[in-house]
Amino acid sequence: MNINILIVGVGGQGTLLASVLLGNLALLNGYDVKLSEVHGMSQRGGDVVTHVRISDGKVNSPLIEKGEADIIIAFEELEAYRWLPYLKKGGIVYMNNQQILPMPVVLGQAEIPANAEETIKAAADKVVAFDALAIAEECGSSKAVNVVLLGAASNDLPFTDEQWDEVISKFVKPKFVDLNKVAFAAGKKA
Repeated sequence: MNINILIVGVGGQGTLLASVLLGNLALLNGYDVKLSEVHGMSQRGGDVVTHVRISDGKVNSPLIEKGEADIIIAFEELEAYRWLPYLKKGGIVYMNNQQILPMPVVLGQAEIPANAEETIKAAADKVVAFDALAIAEECGSSKAVNVVLLGAASNDLPFTDEQWDEVISKFVKPKFVDLNKVAFAAGKKA
């Protein structure tokens, strides 16, 4: 088994925690894992992308090449659109359909692509686009978008719900464990 997953979003959305949970889950199940994080002014709302490569063999490079991502987990629509060239033919996109406007758009120096969601749907074999922010808020915190999306993506990953619960319990701060378990379950149903 080889799975290449890009987790993309903007600073403050929890992309790094999502990659830590996914990477440690794979490690706990005996897979070789490589993670690579790229921050683009993330503390100021810039983009953040994490490459997660999982294999039952040896992972030699932490970076996913263009056209090689099996799954993109996008915390907002524009980041899904931006990283679409990395999706392989037949790939899957899990996407929060929220839009967070980048600074060039806010300043009027750039425009949002008018057909972003249609382009994403045309490029991917499967797109699961939903309002993960609303689900996270219903679970108790807008900061749980990351775990809602992991819950949704878990439907295409080789790990059991019990294994996900274990990794959430182990790597999330104790006061947020229950919230994140509820968010994961809600995302899985979404």
